[in-house]
Amino acid sequence: MLDFDLVEMTDAHAAEVLTVYQSGLDSGNASFQVKAPDWATFSAGKLAEHRFVAIASDSGEVLGWVAVSPVSARPVYAGVVEVSVYVRPDARGGGVGRALLDRLIDSTEAAGIWTLQAGIFPENAASITLHERVGFRILCVHVKLGRHGERGWRDVVRLERRSPKVL
Repeated sequence: MLDFDLVEMTDAHAAEVLTVYQSGLDSGNASFQVKAPDWATFSAGKLAEHRFVAIASDSGEVLGWVAVSPVSARPVYAGVVEVSVYVRPDARGGGVGRALLDRLIDSTEAAGIWTLQAGIFPENAASITLHERVGFRILCVHVKLGRHGERGWRDVVRLERRSPKVL
């Protein structure tokens, strides 16, 4: 296990967060997106009170991050968010992803959010397993949900975690 601290994500983490994000995108199995946006665009799309980073205790470097985005502007969906979690390649398997998701779950439940959603490529088995370990369940597989550049059509596994504390 790695030694790290979890802290709120701030603008000071911008460059490292986007670097970790881009490394996930470069893997080809993290998102349909292929290029990380600029910080202003990234930050505007995430709920500020539910963004966290894992900071290496020895170096102070960002090892990973987690954040949520609203799924809709409609008030009836105010308690439903989409989860993103990314871990630096050399930190995977060190407990970073699990710790980030656990912190996010605590944060969102305290705020009254009742559903966390995730969409993960089936090839990203480690991420699916991680999500299942923190209480997500597989709902379905969207077959050929979108085109992923030259890779063509990709399936997406849809998962959700319903809060037993909020419902």
